[in-house]
Amino acid sequence: IIFFPPQRILAQEVKDMLRRFCLFIVIASLLVIPVRADTIKWVDFAVPYESLSYALKVDIETFEQEKHISWIDILSVAACRTGGKCPLASVKQAAEQLKTDASPEELLGNLYKYYGYYHESYTAALGGLVGSYAIEKDGQWVPSYGLKAFSPIAAGYGFSHGDDFGVARSFGFKRKHLGHDMMGGLGTPIVAVEGGVVEALGWNRYGGWRIGIRSFDNKRYYYYAHLQKDRPFAPGLAEGDIVQAGDLIGFMGRTGYSDKENVNNIETVHLHFGLQLIFEESQKECLSEIWIDVYDIVRLLNDHRSSVRKTAKGWERVYPYKDLDVEELQQAKCRGGS
Repeated sequence: IIFFPPQRILAQEVKDMLRRFCLFIVIASLLVIPVRADTIKWVDFAVPYESLSYALKVDIETFEQEKHISWIDILSVAACRTGGKCPLASVKQAAEQLKTDASPEELLGNLYKYYGYYHESYTAALGGLVGSYAIEKDGQWVPSYGLKAFSPIAAGYGFSHGDDFGVARSFGFKRKHLGHDMMGGLGTPIVAVEGGVVEALGWNRYGGWRIGIRSFDNKRYYYYAHLQKDRPFAPGLAEGDIVQAGDLIGFMGRTGYSDKENVNNIETVHLHFGLQLIFEESQKECLSEIWIDVYDIVRLLNDHRSSVRKTAKGWERVYPYKDLDVEELQQAKCRGGS
């Protein structure tokens, strides 16, 4: 006698087989999907001014060409080959090779395993400095592409500086200088290097009167410290305000190194300018914050100054400014939410 199992038992066996097959497919797919790298914990930014300048030039020159070569791509390829040192010769070689049909992976071979780290690091450090913007001249908005960030020192005001990142400091406790000092005249107008949101404004025992501005993509925190006694900030500026690159934010001074507010305890009038990179929010205020040496970035920005002037109505920009990339991003978010 041939025994045939009930139809419902056969159906259940088929379902079990399908479940096992689907589970096998899921496990197999997980094995071939690359695991996301851990969050970056440290960036030793060492790209020299000459290399930044050359990569920027190539980026701007190729913007409207069939193949636009991003300066971050150029620097990332060069960094993989030189351990992040990016000498000019290596940057020039990377730029010329990227103008061909070869991809970074094809150009780097085994060194490509470092490309993701450098590209993410340089995007965090430089990502908001180049792009599309518009300046209003004679009542007309003139769009352009290029360096859209500004020197923190307004046009027409002199300053001196050197690469002092990492120099010892002792007030409060022994530590390293995690910023860049720019010496100038008392009351020199200070402008926002990049647009963003005013995240901190007030007194700090180390920085005196200081301002902290977070970039629109949240990756960069700009720190401006030792601002002027009695009149440190641009009139009306408050936490939560949105500023554009080149907007007046404060005035150079020598406040700080005091628990008491509005005290001049810094010997030399200067701006302490710092840049913190943030890859995840837990890095914002912790014992392992990522501050980078901005000396060569400041040199790059020196030729791009924001013109401000004082009128009977107060301070104003000579040339109103729009960050077209930010406007496009905001419009895209609005369309996505509608």
